[in-house]
Amino acid sequence: MIDELLKYQDADGKLRIIEQEIASTEERKKYISARKFLEKAPEKLEALDVRAAEFKLIFERLEKKYAEIADTIRDYENLDEMIDEQGGEIGFYKKNASAIAENLKNLKSEINKLVQQIEKTSAEYAAAKKQTIAMQKQYKEYKEKYAAVKEARAKEISEAEAELKKLEKDVPPDTLAKYKAKRKEKVYPVVVEVAGNRCPQCGMELSIAEISKLSDGNFIECDSCRRILFKRK
Repeated sequence: MIDELLKYQDADGKLRIIEQEIASTEERKKYISARKFLEKAPEKLEALDVRAAEFKLIFERLEKKYAEIADTIRDYENLDEMIDEQGGEIGFYKKNASAIAENLKNLKSEINKLVQQIEKTSAEYAAAKKQTIAMQKQYKEYKEKYAAVKEARAKEISEAEAELKKLEKDVPPDTLAKYKAKRKEKVYPVVVEVAGNRCPQCGMELSIAEISKLSDGNFIECDSCRRILFKRK
């Protein structure tokens, strides 16, 4: 059975080479890059929209507060009249006016910082929009180019898959299912012969019980790299 499985793996290796060659093409790389960007773009733009809306609310609140303080300060322009009407020492009113003026100064600084944040977010949004448009063009262009690359290799892939279909008839279904599952996980080679008492791929040392199983003609799975191990008698 091991010879049949190894033949299947050899044929699968030819298909894998074709897949790797296609995967390494510039057409696929640019197509995948654009696709991944566009998948995340709506979320990024939405987050910037939410941030801009939050900034707007904060700005409106600070503006209102600024106007209220400014109105209070204008009242203090008639300080002499306030003293005549309400009494009290001028020092008290001057101290209050000074504190209000300091609050106003701090508020102006806070508003200026917020304006800078708004401008920065606006620039980020504009850049993200521009990049999204560029990536939409790239996606469309390289999707077609990538499709052309796959079409050019379609015959080779079909022949390789036909060969695998033919060979898989000689491999037990459960073993084949395990092989295909690992292949899907991008493990290759899937089946390897042990070297002494170690996995030849990752160097994992096998236990005495595992060596005994192999000696009896059974397959085992490497605890480290998950490959299927065997040992010829």
